[in-house]
Amino acid sequence: MPRWTPCKRRIFIKKLIKLGFNPPEPGGRHFYMRYGSNVLTIPSNEEYSVPQLRMMIRELENIIARKITPEEWREL
Repeated sequence: MPRWTPCKRRIFIKKLIKLGFNPPEPGGRHFYMRYGSNVLTIPSNEEYSVPQLRMMIRELENIIARKITPEEWREL
């Protein structure tokens, strides 16, 4: 079974766009991305650790209302 691996910020943003999010918009300390009326804050780190990535993916899953597996994440 595949595991989650660290992810670069620019790759994370590209994957969110493939999932239907709008491009990043500036706002205060962080950028954010919109999905309909929902907003996901994008931290400014250059690379996201596995715990940070999992936390953001859980928030992403709540926004899009479905689970994302490590396999699906790699294929995006």
